[in-house]
Amino acid sequence: MSEAIFRSDMSVDLVKHSASDADVIWAARVSTAGEQSLDEISKDPAKSAGLINYLARERHGSPFEHTSMTFFISAPIFVFREFMRHRIASYNEESGRYRELQPVFYVPSPERKLIQVGKTGSYSFIDGTKEQYDITVRSMKESYVFAYEHYQKMLEAGVAREVARAVLPVGLYSSMYVTMNARALMNFLSLRTSREGSHFPSYPQREIEMVAEKMEEVFARLMPLTHGAFEKSGRIAP
Repeated sequence: MSEAIFRSDMSVDLVKHSASDADVIWAARVSTAGEQSLDEISKDPAKSAGLINYLARERHGSPFEHTSMTFFISAPIFVFREFMRHRIASYNEESGRYRELQPVFYVPSPERKLIQVGKTGSYSFIDGTKEQYDITVRSMKESYVFAYEHYQKMLEAGVAREVARAVLPVGLYSSMYVTMNARALMNFLSLRTSREGSHFPSYPQREIEMVAEKMEEVFARLMPLTHGAFEKSGRIAP
């Protein structure tokens, strides 16, 4: 059996994009300028920052849809299952039917808060003890190795990959491409990040928030005016 690898990080890489603040401007201008809105494509979008702020504030969302960002993400399967509740993106994930899955598994970092305080839907997390952290990591590692050994035994016995994979845990790392437009991404970020100043407080699981934070860094770099308007509007998706 290949030696198990244990990770606490999430990987997010921008693969390709067609996303800029200018894309929002020309898409919005067509409502009043028609074919003359094509002139906006070559103009400085900073001169129309007020329009972007207006669109975000008043929740005129369709101009933000004329953008596209494709990310390659590596994270545990349980993160992807939360991700795919957002039906405003396109997904393609690696398949355990067609390739042998590798023994790469998630364990929380020492900074990961372990104790839930409060009611479901409105709670916070606090630090666990060293003993709680140690038993968490030890239990995960032992379970992962045990499950993967049996996965390998089934494969060696000739059992199909799509059957043998059923024994593997959701802490296994997978990879996928995710394609979103800016409006969809803002919706995702509004729910999967916890930030001061958000109009609607959110309580995301920390592991998917780690992915969302990396995606937001890319978004802010590609579309700084749109990201700024998102912040000003209380992180509400338009």
